[in-house]
Amino acid sequence: MINYFKIRPFLAFIIILSSNLIYSQSNNKLKSIDVFSLEYVSSPKISPDGKKVLYVRNFKDIMTDKNYSNIWMINYDGTNNIPLTTGNQNDFDPTWSNSGDKFTYKSNSDETIQLYLYVLSQKSNQKLTNLQSSISSVNWSEDDNYLVFTSFVEEPSNGFIKMPEKPKGAKWNDPAVEIDNIKYRSDGRGYLKQGFSQVFILPVEGGTPRQITYLNNDASSPKWLAKNKIIFSANLHDNSDLEPRNSEIYLIDIISEKIKPLTFRLGPDYNPVVSPNKKEIAYLGFDERYLGYQQNDLFIMSSDGKNVRNISKKFNRNISNINWSEDGKGLFFQYDDKGVTKLAYISSSGKVNDMVSQLGGMSLGRPYSGGTYSVSDSGRYAYTFGSVHNPSDLAVGYNKSFKRLTFLNKDLFDHKQLGDVEEVWFKSSFDERQIQGWLVKPPNFDSSKKYPLILEIHGGPFSNYGFRFSAEVQLFASKGYMVLYTNPRGSTSYGKEFANLIHHNYPNQDYDDLMSGVDHILKRSYIDKDNLFVTGGSGGGVLTAWIIGKTDRFKAAVVAKPVINWYSFVLYADNINVYYKYWFPGLPWDNLEHYMDRSPISYVGNVKTPTMLLTGEQDFRTPIAESEQFYAGLKLNKVESMLVRIPGASHGIAARPSNLITKVNAIIAWFDKYKDGDQDN
Repeated sequence: MINYFKIRPFLAFIIILSSNLIYSQSNNKLKSIDVFSLEYVSSPKISPDGKKVLYVRNFKDIMTDKNYSNIWMINYDGTNNIPLTTGNQNDFDPTWSNSGDKFTYKSNSDETIQLYLYVLSQKSNQKLTNLQSSISSVNWSEDDNYLVFTSFVEEPSNGFIKMPEKPKGAKWNDPAVEIDNIKYRSDGRGYLKQGFSQVFILPVEGGTPRQITYLNNDASSPKWLAKNKIIFSANLHDNSDLEPRNSEIYLIDIISEKIKPLTFRLGPDYNPVVSPNKKEIAYLGFDERYLGYQQNDLFIMSSDGKNVRNISKKFNRNISNINWSEDGKGLFFQYDDKGVTKLAYISSSGKVNDMVSQLGGMSLGRPYSGGTYSVSDSGRYAYTFGSVHNPSDLAVGYNKSFKRLTFLNKDLFDHKQLGDVEEVWFKSSFDERQIQGWLVKPPNFDSSKKYPLILEIHGGPFSNYGFRFSAEVQLFASKGYMVLYTNPRGSTSYGKEFANLIHHNYPNQDYDDLMSGVDHILKRSYIDKDNLFVTGGSGGGVLTAWIIGKTDRFKAAVVAKPVINWYSFVLYADNINVYYKYWFPGLPWDNLEHYMDRSPISYVGNVKTPTMLLTGEQDFRTPIAESEQFYAGLKLNKVESMLVRIPGASHGIAARPSNLITKVNAIIAWFDKYKDGDQDN
């Protein structure tokens, strides 16, 4: 006979255990509110002797909905990890002195962004500047007595429109804003003031910054070449407004303030870096061919501008962030390769050796590239380490061995289960080219179930997704969606030929690449082929709008910050002197058919897919009018649609934490609305 009095406690225990298991499985998924808990490392700066590392620790504040950052320092071996600045402010861009006993950094702790000096022995901060405009990267003189940087200098308006004197006490409207520059506004900055970034020098012991250039265009990347000589990059040509990429390397004598060009070709020459013995200058650039995508090569010339040689002409990847080795026999650099960012070394003869990979992206939203590194005189280096499992942390290394020093999100990820990420390769139906992608599975994935699929498309279009953490993708997965993201033709990190397959041909066969990716994943038994969704931002928004004009296979779409009409875009975006000559064969009125054949607005009449438009109200890169045109077309054609405007947001629509949450929750809500079945969320 069964003793029910004894079995009841056991049944109660089983019920409690089961309920706790259900609770823990639902509670261990990443939630949108967790965005406020995410942290990441940026600007890792290793000391000249390689014994210490400064880095910026980035965090978010849920009460002010803002991103903040402080500067920390840690020993190379991982000990003594301490904050040097604290508080809800933005401290960033630490730059070591040559002696390594002090560093400069920038901070908005005094409301505006200014330059500060931190002396390690005294643990003291000193404010160095009180400028009205932003300050560029800082470079120390060899004796550590002076700094050089650039800062914007506003030029007064001539006041073309003359107004009569207003009566005393009268309240008239603000004066008209007079614009005569071809570039008059910039995304994230709004309408631009008249003026340019000029070169300044500043004594470290204190004093007033001295302006040493008075240029008719922006100067950048100033570096000390000798005691009284500085090099910098600028486009000082008379036609700079119509040839915006034609920059040169210049030398300025501080005493006479005379400027001499060191490079002369058509194309960008920029980011000059002086060799340890001061006899050579390395820099990046390329010969202008007016292609949509052109890769940087690495050049070396004598300090007088002679003996120019391209040491990377056999290397088919884009080079960035160059730094001389202490012996002057080569340079460190970083590059993207098949969705992974790598640190490498190139000898002066052009031989390349990889050091480490997984320089983590610093875009928390989507899995873009963007990591960085620094190198010491001893050859030790520090870098942002990241993967699909973590936003960028701090790591250090020497030669090809490395060690991770920080785990900033351990407190969150110790009790949160992320979706597994699988690399996939497939052939394009257009030309059998191999295309790379990544499939993200929901937490607690069960292959016996059916899951809806989201195709998420990157922007650019000349950029790349990769093996990097993405809060947006992980949040989609946490809601029970499989997520496929890929690098279709036009993506970087596969060489110049692959990227330029979309030159004057965008969008077009990249559509075939994306659909081939979906078809490849649909072969898996756990994908619900009746619940397919598509979204993307910027260039991904272009392709999303293009896709739903070509096929009805997706249940719903979210088109984020797109270009819908290329004709209006090239005349209205913030770089009107660029797009028409690099992305198209010429001006729109001379190539109307070409522009409209590539514009999703031309195919809006075909759209049947329920579509949300998501855009920032202060977006000057893909202005809100682009989204509004498509929304109007959808409404006139009686397509289920919604327009979501994010107040105050520029093209970086998810820059504020709450905006990232808004974006993700809007997409999920729209897809859930049109999803069929009882999938496990």
